[in-house]
Amino acid sequence: MGTARLTLDPAFTVGRVSPRLFGSFVEHLGRCVHTGIHEPGHPAADADGLRTDVLDLVRELGVTTIRYPGGNFVSGHRWEDSVGPKDERPRRLDLAWHSTETNRFGLSEYIAFLRKLGPAAEPMLAVNLGTRGVAEALALQEYANHPAGTALSDLRIAHGDKEPFGIRLWCLGNEMDGPWQTGHKTAAEYGRLAAETARAMRRMDPSVELVACGSSSQAMPTFAAWEATVLAETYDLVDHISLHAYYEPHDGDLDSFLASAVDMESFIENVVATCDHVGARLKSKKRISLSFDEWNVWYMSRWQQQERAADPADWPEAPRLLEDNYSVLDAVVSGSLLIALLRHADRVTVACLAQLVNVIAPIMTEPGGPAWRQTTFFPFAQASRHGRGEVLDVRVDSPTYATAKYGETDLLHATAVRADDGSVTVFAVNRGRTGALPLEVTLNGLGLTEVVEHSALADADPDARNTLAEPDRVVPHPVTGTTLAGERLTATLEPLSWNVIRLARTAT
Repeated sequence: MGTARLTLDPAFTVGRVSPRLFGSFVEHLGRCVHTGIHEPGHPAADADGLRTDVLDLVRELGVTTIRYPGGNFVSGHRWEDSVGPKDERPRRLDLAWHSTETNRFGLSEYIAFLRKLGPAAEPMLAVNLGTRGVAEALALQEYANHPAGTALSDLRIAHGDKEPFGIRLWCLGNEMDGPWQTGHKTAAEYGRLAAETARAMRRMDPSVELVACGSSSQAMPTFAAWEATVLAETYDLVDHISLHAYYEPHDGDLDSFLASAVDMESFIENVVATCDHVGARLKSKKRISLSFDEWNVWYMSRWQQQERAADPADWPEAPRLLEDNYSVLDAVVSGSLLIALLRHADRVTVACLAQLVNVIAPIMTEPGGPAWRQTTFFPFAQASRHGRGEVLDVRVDSPTYATAKYGETDLLHATAVRADDGSVTVFAVNRGRTGALPLEVTLNGLGLTEVVEHSALADADPDARNTLAEPDRVVPHPVTGTTLAGERLTATLEPLSWNVIRLARTAT
């Protein structure tokens, strides 16, 4: 196998990483909330019913912005159901996930959850533009953010929350391009509603940041035309447009699955081109940012088969839905998707791993039992910890391999982030399933003198995974033999591996 090469130079950068790039997503879906983050009576539950073992893992994961309460759930959600005394909150049928929602965890509990995580955890609240509209969005905004002296702000205070929630980042609906969405709309219908909602919310608070719904995937038949139509109505009223993408192997094609980031990067670049075209047509100097507020590996086809077999008369509470158990292979793909987001940090300023607990999530729990890390936990935690700073412009010269979906594809997928102290972290994936990949990195003018660490997530069994019975079966391990001589770094990337190589200046 040939050698993969890249050059790092501080003069060539992509952009600064927004902390919001390491966001996640909590939806009222399956066990993400109930028996996930919230389980009164659990041995590890605090006075508010939050699982402290999960809180500890979320802090370790390094999550920042957390999007809530959906997702498809939000398009049938009445925010008023989720506030006030818990024993007075109504039970509702959730059409999105064919479940019964108890509303025992709601808006106040979500804010309390974020506050317990710490100051890095920022709310990102979605408003219902499926079955509701401008008036309901304004009422929610007033309840949540106005200090006092109005009916809704005083109601919040009466409910026990004296201080306003200070929610800055708002999603104007969810996946409104999707026929599966309750209240699905055409691009023209949604664009008009989003514009009127945005205009009204800005009248209440000009400082809010607003996310318009983009396409639910690049494969949608309305993709690009949807963005162009929506932005024609909302361009000067919103700050971000959303992207959603999920990946899984199809028909056993693991090589294409490993190259999923090719699609993600194409998606990002195509949305950027559409945004900039609309901006040019409107003669606007404003630049729209991207909010990739749902992304992950999701074995969606398995769930669709289960859904077809479900009893339509059964509306369970917090059923086990979408509880994918992730392998080493899945973790490597997840790491590659993180690399794709970092490589576009100049335009992707918000991103949310969907979801946080139990539902296609890096953290799993058992009701009444333990919580543990999935394989996908580790790439995210390492990227959040070491991926802060300026992304360097990485151009890869790599051996390639053939994929049925994307043609010839680089075996190496990589990026690098330079921290404020001058240290550099290289994130690299070897997509090759059988052979180790030699790597040479030229470091121009960075003044780096030592390899602090080279860790890898890899295993002789690519299907190895962490489970309730073996929660620590897969963890990152140290890699030996990585050297830095002068301005040349050499390393070997194990087959099918996620790698973190940290470089620094020797302290004097």
